[in-house]
Amino acid sequence: MAKQILAQGAEAIITKEKKKVVKHRISKSYRHKEIDEKIRKSRTRKEANILKKAKELNISVPELLKQEDFLLEMEFIEGDRLSEKLNSYEEKKQFLVLKKIGKEVAKLHQNDIIHGDLTTSNTILRDEEIFIIDFGLGFISKRVEDKAVDLHLIKQALEAKHFQNYEKLFENFLESYTKEYKEAKEVLERLKKVEARGRYRH
Repeated sequence: MAKQILAQGAEAIITKEKKKVVKHRISKSYRHKEIDEKIRKSRTRKEANILKKAKELNISVPELLKQEDFLLEMEFIEGDRLSEKLNSYEEKKQFLVLKKIGKEVAKLHQNDIIHGDLTTSNTILRDEEIFIIDFGLGFISKRVEDKAVDLHLIKQALEAKHFQNYEKLFENFLESYTKEYKEAKEVLERLKKVEARGRYRH
């Protein structure tokens, strides 16, 4: 079966083959060869470690099937990519889905896992379960600032792609997030500062 290209960015090519997703970090010709290999290996290893840690904690992420120097092979999550499908759901289902996302993000943050690119493009609904995908920009951090930036990203994504209802959607996300995550109040206080900085830049 031929490989299907799912995404091709500056950092990696992501392909699908049968029930697997293969992420291959591509070399950068402008970087010194040894430095380039070191960076690609490090980023690949970091992403693999995050996926393994999240899976051990029963957080819904793709299962890591294989790891090489510059390559990750993962389970393909068949379902609705929320950037494309969320707006088509009835309102009640939209709110329920955001509560589920809030719960998963709370579990990530409770364990100091930062996604780094938290958007509806990186969330998939399979049956009744929410999966968070693509930890290419992910890292481990206890910093409240990093967790607040994750929330800022999902809020921005909701406002951009799901603007008809984004405030209520984010409220439902926060309802679940604050219920599940003990230090949520501190993160929400920092979120206000993150948003204020964003406004001053414009």
